[in-house]
Amino acid sequence: MASKMRELVDRLNEYARAYYVMDAPLVSDKEYDELFDELLALEKKTGEVLADSPTLRVGGEPVARFEQHTHIRRLWSLDKIRTRGELDDWIRRTEKLKRDYCANTGEELAKSEYVLEYKFDGLTINMTYENGELTYAATRGNGVTGEGILAQARTIRSLPLKIPYKGKIEVQGECYMRLSVLEKLNETLDEPLRNARNAAAGALRNIDPKVTAQRKLSCFCYNVGYIDGRNFSKQTEVIEFLRENGFPVSPFVRVFDDADELMDAVESIPQIRGKLDFLIDGMVIKLNDIRTHEALGYTERFPRWAIAYKFAAEETTTTVNDVTWEVGRTGKLTPLAHLEPVELAGARISRATLNNYDDILRKRVGIGSRVFIRRSNDVIPEILSSVEGDAPAAPIERPSVCPACGAHVEQRGAHMFCTNSLTCPPQIVARLAHFASRDAMDIETFSDKTAEQLVRKLNISTIPELYTLDEETLVQLDKFAEKKARNLLDAIEKSKNRPLSSFLFAIGIPNVGIKTARTLAKHFGTLESVRRASYEELIAIRDIGDTVAQGIVSFFADESIIKAIDTLLSLGVHPHDEKTAQADSPITGKTFVVTGTLERADRKTVEALIESLGAKASGSVSKKTDYVIAGENAGSKLQKARELSVKVIDEKEFFEMIGM
Repeated sequence: MASKMRELVDRLNEYARAYYVMDAPLVSDKEYDELFDELLALEKKTGEVLADSPTLRVGGEPVARFEQHTHIRRLWSLDKIRTRGELDDWIRRTEKLKRDYCANTGEELAKSEYVLEYKFDGLTINMTYENGELTYAATRGNGVTGEGILAQARTIRSLPLKIPYKGKIEVQGECYMRLSVLEKLNETLDEPLRNARNAAAGALRNIDPKVTAQRKLSCFCYNVGYIDGRNFSKQTEVIEFLRENGFPVSPFVRVFDDADELMDAVESIPQIRGKLDFLIDGMVIKLNDIRTHEALGYTERFPRWAIAYKFAAEETTTTVNDVTWEVGRTGKLTPLAHLEPVELAGARISRATLNNYDDILRKRVGIGSRVFIRRSNDVIPEILSSVEGDAPAAPIERPSVCPACGAHVEQRGAHMFCTNSLTCPPQIVARLAHFASRDAMDIETFSDKTAEQLVRKLNISTIPELYTLDEETLVQLDKFAEKKARNLLDAIEKSKNRPLSSFLFAIGIPNVGIKTARTLAKHFGTLESVRRASYEELIAIRDIGDTVAQGIVSFFADESIIKAIDTLLSLGVHPHDEKTAQADSPITGKTFVVTGTLERADRKTVEALIESLGAKASGSVSKKTDYVIAGENAGSKLQKARELSVKVIDEKEFFEMIGM
């Protein structure tokens, strides 16, 4: 029975690591649950629980209080900088300290290499392993003493309960909550959690480990503070040691020996920051050589061999002055908060989104509310919640009619929709702009402002009317001289011969993005075949589920849509067929993932090319991936490809592979 328990624990831990750390599941949830239940039954029967049993992940009994724990080695804070000039100063300072040390001791230190990593915005955790087993975990506290949270740490499924290394060791990491987890969790809470950092900190310091387990926390490990029987010569060796022992490590670790290249890399991160599923508030820069760490030492608070480059703040507070309801392409009404202007993440912010009316109630937002707002990348900020104890001057009213056209508003799920899809101006403007967009009909020089003028001044109410415009009509618009009018007409004419996938995306089929449109075009080949497709034919296609299939069938059964498409065809719009790839394509049947910034073509264009040649363009790396095409600033997908030993190529190799 003991051997069976050992076997089950090892298998379940292998499956959990594949799922939570590698993002490459080996078994279905059903199979995992069956093995888990079998182990649970054996533990109940024997009264024994192995130290690394996954049943410990669900959390035990609440603790009466957190015990104080003294770390074996002190946990240091990092000094902070915010500009390129300050980074140059830090590099000059470290080089001077190195020169002085060498002059005083006669010792030579290694040429400076800089390790660049994400600065995670979570809660520091310090874990002790003895004889390969997790024996203690604590918060950072004051750096010398923290609070014992072993029961809570055990619930973090990405952390190993048992490791190959048998010596005593302290490992530091950052506990965090994925943004996708926070979003799903907030859907179930009466009062939403304000941000992922607070959510992680609250969960990790909850006296009931079962609550911690429900919050589905994650962790990235980045340092070995103490280790018995082993020395490291480089910081990169530390990271590799952690990886080899099953610890989750940062998806971004880069090494530079040139200060300009280092800073260029630092300044590129804000462009991808908003695409990450976790919070970072800067970058950490460390000298790679451990002997240099020892030589440079520490101030009273900070190591001299490391620095934190902090990004501009993404969160602040301000006041809601008003809320208006914006009407989108599908008729959905979205509340938009108008704020007392405030500086945030390098921009002056005066507007922020709220998802729907239920979101307004959950976040306790009203006119005059003092609210927390967050801005990531260049997207419009989001209101996180009102300030605790805030009392708004007036509530936000739920609209009963469309603010744009006065039509009746109906509730569909969590959202409200204007029922007037035919003549509601904002809906028509948004549909025209979408139809003309790059991935759709790619009508050059067509802008949102052009769409607004066409609706407001020329009373255009349907997409086919675009193809009836003439120069005499267009010059009536603001800032439309003859040349601009002619350019737009030429672009409209050119759009008549777009690929079928672009046309399918342009006409706005519910839940059909450009990738699904390409799948449909590749599978059916012609517009007529897509229009005639049955639910059974659609559901049989990989990556098309029940909701999408039903939406496609309903869309092409709508009489007004049938009429609009037939009118477009009669006006000369002829989306060209997209046949399936030739059998002799060199990449037919292969699965590719494209990541990073490419030079020869953008990522979507390369993905479309991959699909046209009979291969699959996937959005995530797994053991089934054949190739990862990596451009500049490739991040977690490149890291995962290396971990899974997936072949990595650059764009030059890809184009050579397909003979282009």
